[in-house]
Amino acid sequence: MAFANQKGGVAKTTSVVSLAAALAERGRRVLVVDLDAQACATFCLGFDPEDLERTVADVLLGPNPRPAISVVVPTDDGVDLLPGALALASADQALAGRRGREYLVKEALEPLLGNYDWILVDCSPSLGMMTINALTAADEVVIPLQCETLSHRGVGQLMETIDDVRRLTNPRLRVAGILPTLYDGRTTHARAVLADLPSRYGVPVLRPVSRSIRFAEAPATGRSILATARSSRGAQDYRDLAASLDQVAAAD
Repeated sequence: MAFANQKGGVAKTTSVVSLAAALAERGRRVLVVDLDAQACATFCLGFDPEDLERTVADVLLGPNPRPAISVVVPTDDGVDLLPGALALASADQALAGRRGREYLVKEALEPLLGNYDWILVDCSPSLGMMTINALTAADEVVIPLQCETLSHRGVGQLMETIDDVRRLTNPRLRVAGILPTLYDGRTTHARAVLADLPSRYGVPVLRPVSRSIRFAEAPATGRSILATARSSRGAQDYRDLAASLDQVAAAD
């Protein structure tokens, strides 16, 4: 499941890390794949990529690619992590002209599929080669979207990119839904944006995640909100999302 939105600040990484922890709480085997050059998911799960001997860059960009399993590290939140790398910032240039470059992530993750119930991919806030790779590898894509008017900007372009990926590299890709984040149901504006989403994009809208200062506090500890503020509304929102997605997966 890829999490993609080329607009930054929409709680994409927070959603990946929090949902992963919530699924792990339910006894699921979970891998987080950090494809963001800022390596935010890696930091949020307690690692500095510059302190690691190997990262996802060694799997995808090196002249002698390493198997992904040799780079995966366990985390205190009970999920495994394929760590991000600052080197991914130059991925588009590094992979220019490389044959089959859209399939690198798919090929790297295929040997791991039997090890995990869920693989969650944190994409960079762009529509570059790493995001194309994530969409090519994924069964589903979730689009985190802040419940503000300006957050709509770019989602149409992302939907066009998803259509292109379906046509060219991954016909099975489906949109699991838009995930409304940073939601404050007390405001008329947030409620109006939420109400507009189904008709505007024609895809499922997942249960919104409430705005909470606890999300901002969690990364400083290298843990998810499920560890740092277990009883908070935000933590429960991701538990509810995990239960819902688990139920859909079981039905499929």
